[in-house]
Amino acid sequence: MSDAGLTNGAFYPHFDSKAELVRECVADALEGQAEKLLKALASGGLELVIATYLSPEHRDNPGDGCASAALLPELARQPADTRQLYTDRLLAMVRQMSAGLPPQTRDPEGAVLAIYAMFVGTLQMARAVEGTVLSDRILAVGADAVRALAQSYQVKG
Repeated sequence: MSDAGLTNGAFYPHFDSKAELVRECVADALEGQAEKLLKALASGGLELVIATYLSPEHRDNPGDGCASAALLPELARQPADTRQLYTDRLLAMVRQMSAGLPPQTRDPEGAVLAIYAMFVGTLQMARAVEGTVLSDRILAVGADAVRALAQSYQVKG
């Protein structure tokens, strides 16, 4: 608050509760993440999404990164309405992303859910380890695993 030049007293009256503040922050962060992923998918396909999400830049800047990778354990402890907001935003992003997958993708929503879960876990591990050599390796093998996973959802013709 002090960085923004505000006091807590001037800020909190804008929200009915701390839970409402958390919901608004989560909604904004998820919207921004979905926009980044959809833009990458539209301009460079899944390969650009992988390169963007599992990048050293994303790993090294958690404040500007994926809300899921940063907040999932905390979100699980939030009230039901906050978890429902997360659920709704996640499903909306999954549906939007699945529409951008190749037409021969079997269960596109399932593919996006699996890929996103792998993204989040990979990013969390890459951020948690000490040293960039292992962290870079985690990002690289995670990217390879996402490619293999995406390929497994392609209908064999």
